[in-house]
Amino acid sequence: MLYALIGDDAPGSLEKRLAARPAHIDRLKALQDAGRLILAGPCPAIDSPDPGPAGFVGSLIVAEFDSLAEAQAWLAADPYVTEGVFARTTVRPFRQVLPA
Repeated sequence: MLYALIGDDAPGSLEKRLAARPAHIDRLKALQDAGRLILAGPCPAIDSPDPGPAGFVGSLIVAEFDSLAEAQAWLAADPYVTEGVFARTTVRPFRQVLPA
């Protein structure tokens, strides 16, 4: 099943985000290589694809996991969680309608 994994950045966490990004991207690439990643990306803090020092307010990942517990465990082990980038996380079942 698909799950939406949502992380809300902690205030002032841009430096932590940048430092943890390579390891975070490696984990996403592993999901992609396994054919389980639908989409992933950050939410800029301002209306710009490159927010510069304004940074980001969070991230969204939609990926396939065998269970809610597996999706939660995957997110809990992500560098953005373990390094303190995300202040809060949410994992929800997701049903893709479009594109079909």
